[in-house]
Amino acid sequence: LTALIIIIMLYTEQEGKRLQLVGWVRNTNRDTVEGQIQGPKETVEKMKDWLRNTGSPMSRIDKATFANEHAIPALQFTSFATRY
Repeated sequence: LTALIIIIMLYTEQEGKRLQLVGWVRNTNRDTVEGQIQGPKETVEKMKDWLRNTGSPMSRIDKATFANEHAIPALQFTSFATRY
């Protein structure tokens, strides 16, 4: 992993925790970042906005795509973490 990708993931983890969301983020073999976000819909929307428009200080956001969005009966994670 490059240092820049690790920094992006750590900033994403930090923002997820700040918003009190749960889920995970990880690097892909395409030099992109993917993850899963769970929490109240309005808070998830705030995180999506951050991912689309702000991101980490050193990141360049070309595109943010969100898929498989649906309501869940209960949270599947207990915290927001970076996966390696």
